[in-house]
Amino acid sequence: MPTTLITGTNKGIGLQICTQLKARGEDVIAVCRTPSPELSGLGVRIIDGIDVSDAKSIDRLKSELAGQQIDVLINNAGIMKNDSFGSIDYEEMMEQFRVNALGPLRVTEALADNLKDGSKVVIVTSRVGSIADNGSGGHYGYRASKTAVNQIGTNLKHELMPRGIAVALLHPGMVATELTGGRGISPTDSARGIIERIDALDIENSGGFWHAEGYELPW
Repeated sequence: MPTTLITGTNKGIGLQICTQLKARGEDVIAVCRTPSPELSGLGVRIIDGIDVSDAKSIDRLKSELAGQQIDVLINNAGIMKNDSFGSIDYEEMMEQFRVNALGPLRVTEALADNLKDGSKVVIVTSRVGSIADNGSGGHYGYRASKTAVNQIGTNLKHELMPRGIAVALLHPGMVATELTGGRGISPTDSARGIIERIDALDIENSGGFWHAEGYELPW
């Protein structure tokens, strides 16, 4: 069975992806800062104490996974801070860039040697990062960090394609988590859609920006 590594797994979408992949018999490596009781009870391999925005954390992750083949790498860890024009906290804005945009790049670069021909790299992004789809404004830091990671994912498509590694940028939908104040679809349904998109990902459709429901989103 394939081995899938997921970041940001102690709750929400990440926890549900781990749960569903484990249920269908896959080997799961769950990466997080602090494991929750729910994650600890799944019986998957957990690597905790990892902050995707911290170089020393990622160096330790790379060391722990030396020689471990990874078939699917899911960059799911993310944060959202509320902001509004006139009272923007620029340090919080930079923190969102460090986690949401640079985190997936840092993790993917560190684990590049663990990937092989046929592996897949997934970035859980957001449609709020779409410039063409921005009809309301607001959330300066979160929007901009997701726009940035969409560009990073597109770069990774070109970087990894010669090695036969496909890349996808996936919007999970409006999901009822702490980030959304409990509004939206269940993490279970979102995770199911994400997994379906990953199953359909190959080198021919690499680099797409997809909704978890299966349709492409505008850049």
